[in-house]
Amino acid sequence: MEKQRKDRDRLALLRGIAPGTELREALGRIIASHLGALIVVGDSEEVLAVVNGGVNIDCEFSAASLYQVAKMDGAVIVDESLSRIRLANVHLVPEPSIPTSESGTRHRTAERVARQTGKLVIAVSERMERVTMYKGDWSHVIVPVRVLISKANQALQTLEKYKSRLDQVTATLSALEFEDLVTLQDVVSVLQRAEMMQRIADEIQVYLAELGREGRLIELQLEELMTGVEREKRNIIRDYMVEERGKTAEAAERSLASLSDEDLLQLTNIAQAIGYSGAHDELDRTMSPRGYRMLERIPRLPTSVVEKLVKSFGNMHSIMQASEKMLEGVEGVGKARARAIKEGLRRIAEASLVERYV
Repeated sequence: MEKQRKDRDRLALLRGIAPGTELREALGRIIASHLGALIVVGDSEEVLAVVNGGVNIDCEFSAASLYQVAKMDGAVIVDESLSRIRLANVHLVPEPSIPTSESGTRHRTAERVARQTGKLVIAVSERMERVTMYKGDWSHVIVPVRVLISKANQALQTLEKYKSRLDQVTATLSALEFEDLVTLQDVVSVLQRAEMMQRIADEIQVYLAELGREGRLIELQLEELMTGVEREKRNIIRDYMVEERGKTAEAAERSLASLSDEDLLQLTNIAQAIGYSGAHDELDRTMSPRGYRMLERIPRLPTSVVEKLVKSFGNMHSIMQASEKMLEGVEGVGKARARAIKEGLRRIAEASLVERYV
């Protein structure tokens, strides 16, 4: 949860400096004029404690005004909401004992101030025309839009290949489920591909945050490729995870997400994430789905009814073998819905088998 919070905070920081924002326009002007700059976003007591001298500006924040005050030699202090420029021509004096990995004076100061105050500090290199963001122990170099678009498109191409492979292994799993031939290896292979796709999508989200309005087309392509992937992964976990007291599908997802990229390559690690021992020979273990994934594919079947069906029958094969009369006995089903369930599962089974063998 802490990692997710930090990731959200960092994406928000990147969006605040994306093309189309006043801050990004000001930085563009500063770079075009071959100027350097040091900008602190926040005027808290922690920030004021490292401020020495300067001019009290207290004017409305805009790209033009920030560009003008950046022409002075010192740092600029703006408020947290980026609505007012508080101080200009400031000399920053952070603790010299704070470690820094930077070499230039401006960037060393920026990193130390960010670590000492916990606020966002932006440094613009005069000679290298490089913009670097610092906050706490995190730093990020802002790259040109054309480079970001190129990287995002490369990541999209990779995502398309993974999507094609995920569709293949998912179709295989579906056919095997109706033939009652699923093994644990089939299950974790699908989860592996889905998790890989999610990680590439997360990488593209960072590019989109930086691109701002320039990334709309890429965002639409990403949404199309990722539609249904998270839900499919969640339902597969619900179908096959080891049921333990207090263990939820969300917890299993977090365990899967916590695996390193290297660990994700080992199917046994994925098996452990959903509650199995992780022994290699366990991958050949035969499995039977509970039915969440297939039942949710039936149109207009409420989630509450899906839950009651799985609870009543235990697994998908029992649901398929049940008569309409038996299905009607489940609360919320009724005669019409029982017929729709039988017909829906039959059609899904036919389509899955045709997709695999034709």
